Amino acid sequence: MMAVLLWSCGTFTGLKAAPGQAWVEKDVRMYFMPTSVISQQFPCPQWAGPLSPQVLAALLMLTAVAGLALAFVDAEQGAVPAVQYTNPSLYIATWIMVLLVQDARRSCLSRDSGVLFCFWTLSLLCGILPFQSLVRRALQEPIPDLPRFILFFISYGLQLLLFLVSGFSDIAPETKEIRKKNPEVTASFLSSITFEWYSSMVFKGYRKPLEIEDVWELNDKDRTKALYTAFEKNMKTELQKARAELEKRKRKKRRQEGDPDHGNSMSKAQSQDVLVLEEKQPKKKKKKKKGDNENSGPPKDYPRGWLMKTLGKTFRQNLLLAVAFKVVHDALVFVSPQLLKLLIAFVSDENAFAWKGYLYAILLFLTAVIQSLCLQQHFSLCFQLGINVRASLIAAIYKKSLAMSGATRKESTVGETVNLMSADAQRFMDLANFIHQLWSSPLQIILSIVFLWAELGPSVLAGIATLLLLFPINAFLISKAKTIQERNMKNKDERMKIMNEILNGIKILKLFAWEPSFEKRVNDIRGHELKNLVNFGYLQSVSVFVFACAPFLVSLASFAVYVLVDENNILDAQKAFTAISLFNVLRFPMATLPMVISSLVQSNVSTVRLERYLSGEDLDTSAIHHNPIEGSAVRFSEATFAWEQDGDAAIRDVTLDITPGSLVAVVGAVGSGKSSLVSAMLGEMENIKGHINIQGSMAYVPQQAWIQNATLKDNILFGSEVDEARYQQVLKACALLPDLELLPAGDQTEIGEKGINLSGGQKQRVSLARAVYSNADIYILDDPLSAVDAHVGKYLFEQVLGPKGMLQKKTRILVTHSISFLPQVDNIVVLTAGAVSEHGSYSTLLANKGAFSQFLNLYGNQEENASEENTAAIALAGDEEEADETVDPCMEEHTEDVVTMTLKREASIHQRKLSRSLSKKSTSSQKNAQEEPSKKRKGQQLIEKEAVETGRVKFSMYLRYLRAVGWCFTFWIIMGYIAQYVAYVGSNLWLSDWTDDSVRYQNQTYPTQLRDLRIGVFGALGLSQAVFLLFDTVLFAQGSMRASRVMHQQLLSNILRAPMSFFDTTPVGRIINRFAKDIFTVDETIPMSFRSWISCFMEIISTLIVICLATPFFAVVIIPLSIFYYFVLRFYIATSRQLRRLDSVTRSPIYSHFGETVSGLSVIRAYGHQPRFLKQNEITMDINQKSVYSWIVSNRWLAIRLEFVGSLVVFFSALLAVIAKGALEGGIVGLSVSSALNVTQTLNWLVRTSSELETNIVAVERIHEYMTVKNEAPWVTKKRPPRGWPSRGEIQFIDYKVRYRPELDLVLQGITCTIGSTEKVGVVGRTGAGKSSLTNCLFRVLEAAGGKIIIDDVDIATIGLHDLRNSLTIIPQDPVLFTGTLRMNLDPFDQYSDEEVWKALELAHLKTYVQGLPERLLHLVSEAGENLSVGQRQLVCLARALLRKAKILILDEATAAVDLETDHLIQTTIRSAFADCTVLTIAHRLHTIMDSNRVMVLQAGQIVEFDSPEELLMKQGIFSAMAKDAGITAAETTAL
Repeated sequence: MMAVLLWSCGTFTGLKAAPGQAWVEKDVRMYFMPTSVISQQFPCPQWAGPLSPQVLAALLMLTAVAGLALAFVDAEQGAVPAVQYTNPSLYIATWIMVLLVQDARRSCLSRDSGVLFCFWTLSLLCGILPFQSLVRRALQEPIPDLPRFILFFISYGLQLLLFLVSGFSDIAPETKEIRKKNPEVTASFLSSITFEWYSSMVFKGYRKPLEIEDVWELNDKDRTKALYTAFEKNMKTELQKARAELEKRKRKKRRQEGDPDHGNSMSKAQSQDVLVLEEKQPKKKKKKKKGDNENSGPPKDYPRGWLMKTLGKTFRQNLLLAVAFKVVHDALVFVSPQLLKLLIAFVSDENAFAWKGYLYAILLFLTAVIQSLCLQQHFSLCFQLGINVRASLIAAIYKKSLAMSGATRKESTVGETVNLMSADAQRFMDLANFIHQLWSSPLQIILSIVFLWAELGPSVLAGIATLLLLFPINAFLISKAKTIQERNMKNKDERMKIMNEILNGIKILKLFAWEPSFEKRVNDIRGHELKNLVNFGYLQSVSVFVFACAPFLVSLASFAVYVLVDENNILDAQKAFTAISLFNVLRFPMATLPMVISSLVQSNVSTVRLERYLSGEDLDTSAIHHNPIEGSAVRFSEATFAWEQDGDAAIRDVTLDITPGSLVAVVGAVGSGKSSLVSAMLGEMENIKGHINIQGSMAYVPQQAWIQNATLKDNILFGSEVDEARYQQVLKACALLPDLELLPAGDQTEIGEKGINLSGGQKQRVSLARAVYSNADIYILDDPLSAVDAHVGKYLFEQVLGPKGMLQKKTRILVTHSISFLPQVDNIVVLTAGAVSEHGSYSTLLANKGAFSQFLNLYGNQEENASEENTAAIALAGDEEEADETVDPCMEEHTEDVVTMTLKREASIHQRKLSRSLSKKSTSSQKNAQEEPSKKRKGQQLIEKEAVETGRVKFSMYLRYLRAVGWCFTFWIIMGYIAQYVAYVGSNLWLSDWTDDSVRYQNQTYPTQLRDLRIGVFGALGLSQAVFLLFDTVLFAQGSMRASRVMHQQLLSNILRAPMSFFDTTPVGRIINRFAKDIFTVDETIPMSFRSWISCFMEIISTLIVICLATPFFAVVIIPLSIFYYFVLRFYIATSRQLRRLDSVTRSPIYSHFGETVSGLSVIRAYGHQPRFLKQNEITMDINQKSVYSWIVSNRWLAIRLEFVGSLVVFFSALLAVIAKGALEGGIVGLSVSSALNVTQTLNWLVRTSSELETNIVAVERIHEYMTVKNEAPWVTKKRPPRGWPSRGEIQFIDYKVRYRPELDLVLQGITCTIGSTEKVGVVGRTGAGKSSLTNCLFRVLEAAGGKIIIDDVDIATIGLHDLRNSLTIIPQDPVLFTGTLRMNLDPFDQYSDEEVWKALELAHLKTYVQGLPERLLHLVSEAGENLSVGQRQLVCLARALLRKAKILILDEATAAVDLETDHLIQTTIRSAFADCTVLTIAHRLHTIMDSNRVMVLQAGQIVEFDSPEELLMKQGIFSAMAKDAGITAAETTAL
């Protein structure tokens, strides 16, 4: 004990803190402050006063001094034994040390010391013996040595007090605040080992459902940042080693093949073609990695084996501590059977002392308690390891995604990467929980065998042989399971990829009525997935069967051999039940070992995926230099870049010098490499030769605006400091002030995922505003003006980009298709096929008569006149703004319906309010903004917070799941389980009776036929157990597969039938989560939970029955124990369930944020904001981590309390056996106590499985929530339209009204008009006039609020949606393509012949391109059509429309993101191919509708003008004002 104290003293004085207990600098300073200062600053500590530990220890010291003094006093009277001196001296030394330790601990957050607590406990235990002998002696005779007697009792009492005091935490007053945030830091030793500090959380969770704010903060060492820092440090070193290994492997391989150039199994240039061929082979559906062609050579090699090492190094301390606890626990596991043996001997021996029995009972109890404390500490460490590993991996994946090269990015889609985060990181977390079973299980198995040998001798070998036979069977099952798992991961990836696309392109699916085709695609994949699942289920049931047989077969074999080998071997109670409890010990390691191994196997698959991803190539920006060069902002030196390392160069030998402060336009036809040039500057491409020198910071505006899910203001500030004046200036310059008035909460409006509640033009302007606000040196603008109207474009050019704009002093590189601005730029670069064909100023290039002047002549005619006029006008009227102020007849009075407008993603209306109104409006808008009270306005929040169910999971959810399984299945499964446990109890009672034979036939020979009967019945009962179990598990596999199928099918079909408004208000990530996490739970986790719950429940019931049969009094004990058990359970489940829900809800943002990051990668990198996004990811992660951590602790809190119940069960069953000693046979006592020993773990598992089942059933609840989403109108109704409808294509609106959501105002306010057959109508109007709503109404994406639309005498509200949507055609604004073949994108139902498809492609001017592809129509389109240019995608959409050839065509601003060339193609095609159709064009550029028959002008949801363009131009109304803006005059229309 002295040694312990010395050691502890050393540690504490040396370190000032126990290992693992944080101490804060402040506290150390406190420690050295003069006391007076401290007392002024802080009130007295908790234990100050007579009960402070220091006072008590000082008193103890006085007792010891008194003892020494007594010895000296006695010495004067005569000789005194030496012990009288040494003893008090030793005590004095001890108490001094105690004081030192206490003093050292004062500077720690938690002042009490674990070592002292253990010391007091031991001290009290050792004091019991002298205590009782002194008391006994005092009772028998007068006390001889009164002073020492009194001193002993004083000292013992003080120790008892100190023990009690040290049970509570002695908190330094200054740490009270820390305690509020996280009481764990300040918890006392006792509180830490019993998790008592967590109780307050459990009570809180019981009283009210927990919110994320209630959950305590993480310890600093568990925060993502701390974890990832350590992980990254180790990862770097390990990866270096692994890369070196990889190089060795490659060299070796080359030497073997004798081919120096064979490093990568094929060059990527040719692999491109092979890839496409490969993809067709249905065997492997997964996207091929570069050069990873299964059939054409080995997959691409990557650095291997470094991940596990890295994790091992990072979490070494945790692993070692967990090992220590586990070793103690495993040793104690084997103490119980030995104590049981002694107890049975005691009961059978009539002359034994009673105290022995009580001692055994108490020892059994203590062993169980210590065992449980160690095990819980061990598990606590393991689960912490799990979440910490997960956090490190997610952080690593996130960081990697920010630094990935383009080629690596192509290898894995967003879906697959999110899967790495969710599924694979989760796998590691699950593995970490039980990783120690890998060494602990074999250890326990070996120890069991050693002890069994001691009991039964060599006949144990029979049992072991049986065990060994089971291993190969298991190995085989595991390898089969692995292949199934791998296949299923691929299916899952594939299914998630399609789901992702469906949800992102849901609008298109609805407009084209393509849902059934995609539903079929998903269900096909799901079919394969379920087939694998049910096979996996069968394999599992065989393996469960094998393992259920194991302990029983082993005991049968051992007992049978033991009895048969030698006639003198009689099975007595001691042997049988010690053996049985040892076999029970065997069951756990034997059951968990294969689980851990299979989990290891699964995480092996994940290791491969993670290692491949994390060791992928990083973005190589070495070709981008930042050297200061006088008079040059950007300099290209023979720069040649390609998208892939061995691919074809996308830009070739570009040599350019861009001077600081100049405005350079980059022009060229579609596919000439304009965007590639931009990507090269951003460093997103692979450098082949040359370099680019860039001086200064960059801002980037991509072609397709990337908008974050945040407020509008946050999108513009993009993490910069707020400078209000500059911010207002930027808003004004980017024409955003009018939009702020339209948005419900101004710049505080929340923008949905991907900016869905902004129109295309608004997104583009927000993106531009972000760049302008960032105040960079160099601006790279990839065609930012394409998505806005002509007059807005003009305004933006003047205010922002042009020679007089906000950015006039900056270097601007502008990729553009718009010719009108070219005269005003400093320099024009013309690209053809990736090379610069010419560059110079506008006039020089015109004079050169090269490619540029041809380009101008091609598209320039109409625009040229306009732009020439404009330039002239600008030159004449510098004060054009004031002149224009008067022409403003169309200011909207009703802004409210406009709000409703902009709320929708349909508000993709690029028409902007007239720029002149800006200056007028901005002042008033600022005033309004100040007056506006800051309440949430209607429609401010687009995305509802995800609903977190609270309270108990409704019982109906269980029933719903069982209904999905099928009632017939359910009934037979339950019957099977009951039968199995009847057999189990039977075999135990039979064994107990068998062991009593040893007493009956004590001195006689044992009859052979009785022996054979005993063995036979025991065998039969055991075998029937296993057979029933097999029957159950097979049925269960069938039933759960049925449930999975039913639920997924209902979920999918319902989601596809949900109305568009549902998708506008629900983030995609949330829906994906249902299809990923929740469906996975229903597939794999719930069946397991259900199975283990039933077996635990049955086992506990059967055990209690057995104990009550042995000692009927036990029934009395059951009642209080069950009450305690029930309460603990109720408290815990309420908390645990809510924490699991919080986990689900806080997990979604991690994935959404990740998805958002990946899609905006180039923007984030261009601005250099990676650190900020990493920080954001850490914050999101920590919120999730703290809810998971809290959940883990709640489990440990519960387990300790329940195992205590278990220990009490053991104690009472032993105690009652001791009390009823005479009346009981050894056999029944053995049975009762060995069952009780077994019950502890089972009780624990019961709660674990109940709460697990309850948490997992939440998945059913969440899926059900989306299965009951209100559907849109039926797809097909009884009333079908006539064949060939609509044949004429007449459209009538009769007083038609519509609103977006019930709580919002009307968007169309009663429209009445008739559009004749084959008439061409243009629709124009300002933003929010209701143009897009018109198309939505025709397709019934919005249902009428009044009035009706009649097409060819059929009221469209009376027929099914698909009948309607199949008969109309739309060329939508955003060209959305899906993964799959080109042909699938044009005709998903295979309704048309190949000739028809080719014809459509020819009309869409894509035929030559498609014929040039190696795969032609079967060319694979990548995710979101990324391997086609935007123009080509738009043409594919045109081909879709041509293929359908409906009588009514709607063009929704299809010309937004297209260059003039494509625009021209589309217009001419539409004029020729759709000559005999009714065409409605929602105009974007007025030129496109000048040749319509009539033009409809909408304003505030009403038709204000409707006539031919010529008439309207004459009328001097709204239309003519807009035309004047766009530079169109009456004279010109005739020219068209």
